[in-house]
Amino acid sequence: MEFVRNFPFISIVLSLFSGPLSSVLNGKWARRVNYFVLCVLGAMQASVLAYVLQTKGAFVYTMGHFPAPWGNEIRAGVLEAFMALFFCIIMLLCMIGGVKEREKEIEPGKQNLYYIMTNLLLCSLLALIYTNDLFTAYVFVEINTISACGLIMIKQNGRTIEAATRYMIMSLLGSGLFLLGICFLYDLTGHLLMSNIKEAVAGLVSTGQYQNPLMISICIMCVGLAIKSALFPFHTWLPDAYGYSTVSSAAILSSLVSKGYIFLLVKIFYRVIGFDIISNTKIINILFVFGIAGMIMGSVGAIMESNIRRMIAYSSVAQIGYIYMGFGLGTTAGMIASIYHIFSHAATKSLLFIAGSGITDCSDGNVNFKKLDGAGYRNKLAGLAFTVGSLSMVGVPMFSGFISKMFFSQAAIGHDVKLLPTLIALAISTILNAVYFMKTVIRIYIPVKDTVGRENYRNIKMREDPLKSAALILLIILNFILGLNSEPIIRFIESGLKMFS
Repeated sequence: MEFVRNFPFISIVLSLFSGPLSSVLNGKWARRVNYFVLCVLGAMQASVLAYVLQTKGAFVYTMGHFPAPWGNEIRAGVLEAFMALFFCIIMLLCMIGGVKEREKEIEPGKQNLYYIMTNLLLCSLLALIYTNDLFTAYVFVEINTISACGLIMIKQNGRTIEAATRYMIMSLLGSGLFLLGICFLYDLTGHLLMSNIKEAVAGLVSTGQYQNPLMISICIMCVGLAIKSALFPFHTWLPDAYGYSTVSSAAILSSLVSKGYIFLLVKIFYRVIGFDIISNTKIINILFVFGIAGMIMGSVGAIMESNIRRMIAYSSVAQIGYIYMGFGLGTTAGMIASIYHIFSHAATKSLLFIAGSGITDCSDGNVNFKKLDGAGYRNKLAGLAFTVGSLSMVGVPMFSGFISKMFFSQAAIGHDVKLLPTLIALAISTILNAVYFMKTVIRIYIPVKDTVGRENYRNIKMREDPLKSAALILLIILNFILGLNSEPIIRFIESGLKMFS
């Protein structure tokens, strides 16, 4: 067996054990270990991606060489490897982009705890991507939840503690429903490995047995993961969690954590139930309706916000709605559009949060729109980065958001019932996106007229925070790559979904 087949398992174990290692290090060395581990993990995922592209097929790694049902499996294909590589890149950029804020906002004695949480979080995300066992996925869902709560409340103020508590309550509700769905499915099929469950489910569908319990178990799992990924109306925990945590935490939570749950749902659709079965159920229609509602209501919430951080957070509700709307189309084209939007949103939302922190830094820490006049001139790179992210969210050509909306529109064409609602929702959401994002872009480029209360405003040069500047530049480049060179990524997604089937 080629050694590269061990890399998915080694990646999970390496990120898992780097957490305890960080606990005995000071903040500075824990940060270095975190950066090193992220770089090594990225190289491993790139090697796995190159291997599966060369072999043109997925591979299964059986831990301990014990076969099912006693053994546990890891499965790696094109889509899993590419998603894992992308997650490592985004997390590294989020970490280096917010290092200055972490040093300022987190107590020196607790900084190593932050890196423990990020290492455990990445471990759980990699496990959700690679695991071929449904109960193992649940275990790492819980690890993901605990780690995310730690990232939210590390600042230790009233707002973050309240946000973390609310996040924990909603997440545990989602986790409980997901576990309940797994229990029902295990009772029906007698298996926990995804491939074995799929065979058993196909047999139940062909014979017509236990159809109602099967649909109930699927619905419960979908609702559980929808709560955890903040699909409207289960989004109430999100604005505070993203809006008051550190910039790195907000960027990671919005870009990666919710996407890990959504990717697990994609695997359930294809690897556990079978997409043909899912697409013929009413569950798809429910996801479609709530996806469109999220697109509209998330944007309305963002328009009503006067806090730039919370506005960006509410935008995530709308973008999650896009993804579920694509699921709700019930077609392969809709799934491809949704998965592409996972990449687009991850790259753009991390860019917006890091750029937003640069805008507030040069405005004496103010997050209110009325206090951000001229921020684009005081911090030119942050202003440019925020403008790029805003144009992408609106869907301007050349940016990644335009490609997503184009694919959603194409996926809806030919659908008798859902074509018109999809196009109307895309049009309304795009207009609403333009209202709150372009309003912010215009505000940061309005010259300051009244200097009262703005005596502490200052100009920030790129060299003052080289790590944040590097992260912003790389995220801008990544956004243009997704917007101008989407064809290879679409091919990865298409081949990955074929391997899922």
